[in-house]
Amino acid sequence: MSPEMHKTWEAACLSRQRSYSPYSHFAVGAALKIRNSDLSIGGCNVENASYGGTVCAERSAVFSAVSQGYQDFEFLIVVTDAEPPAVPCAFCLGVLAEFCPPDFPVHLANLAGVERSYRLDELLPHPFKLL
Repeated sequence: MSPEMHKTWEAACLSRQRSYSPYSHFAVGAALKIRNSDLSIGGCNVENASYGGTVCAERSAVFSAVSQGYQDFEFLIVVTDAEPPAVPCAFCLGVLAEFCPPDFPVHLANLAGVERSYRLDELLPHPFKLL
């Protein structure tokens, strides 16, 4: 794993530790590597008793990055304690498609490291586009 990927994986692991998942008990952390920067911005899943109010880690990371003024991402790492590592849900893939090109790298990891890597268009081959 490259140093920048390792740093981003660590940010995703730390974000996972902050997960608020009292209902599913499925903690997820995600981190986006900001292009042309040393920054990795993380997010965790935040559940709600009203399930519609739940936000996934991937969207949490995107929303956090955008709210801090970043929209140019190099790659995403998603960390779970699942085998195989979990794939982002359709909502998250749709949000990623809003900000990322089809060849955007999505790395799936567990607590030991990155296990699988995909391009966004492999996970979401026909994204919704309003324009």
